[in-house]
Amino acid sequence: MRDGICLYTAIYEPLQQTQKAPILMTRTPYKASPYGKKFNNKLWGIWKKYAHEKYIFVIQDVRGRWKSEGEFINVRPFIRNKTKQDDTDEASDVYDTAEWLLSHTHNNGNIGIIGSSYSGFYALMGALSKHPAIKAVVPQAPVTDWFMGDDYHHNGAFMLCDGFRFATSVNRPRPTPTDNLPPAKPYYLTDEYSFFSECRQSERLNPHCR
Repeated sequence: MRDGICLYTAIYEPLQQTQKAPILMTRTPYKASPYGKKFNNKLWGIWKKYAHEKYIFVIQDVRGRWKSEGEFINVRPFIRNKTKQDDTDEASDVYDTAEWLLSHTHNNGNIGIIGSSYSGFYALMGALSKHPAIKAVVPQAPVTDWFMGDDYHHNGAFMLCDGFRFATSVNRPRPTPTDNLPPAKPYYLTDEYSFFSECRQSERLNPHCR
């Protein structure tokens, strides 16, 4: 990327490729696995028909997740006017990725971006990159506003269980790029209601307990 950060990017190109092909890209915080020479199951699932058409597939770990370098920020804000070299966001990462792909794959100059849920958010950011090679963007049920009507809040009501469960998974510390995080410890032993009730009671007894 423009600030020197490297993002892990898996690229699948047809072995029998006689013509230049379009690129279909998705970016994810959930792991661009399997790492190594095995095929990603998307190639035999939702992308199967595109595979028959000999598309080039690109799956990328977003900044700060899994094998990509950098710091992960949930729903990283879009910087409208970038004036400094380190003014980076998900849109600039898409732009820089597109530039790299155009000169390192046997492509025809056309890139499409697809993603659902959190990956849908990254697809939207790809549209905001305004890279001329990006011809189509398909965000499916994208994360947009975590306060109104999305997963963390529903019309202002905080979904504690869902938010806590998601944060303990996605926001786990990851000091260096890795393809395997240590197993997450269960945060409750009986049921969620008892767990959060006990946490609340602990706060009353000790205001510094968080």
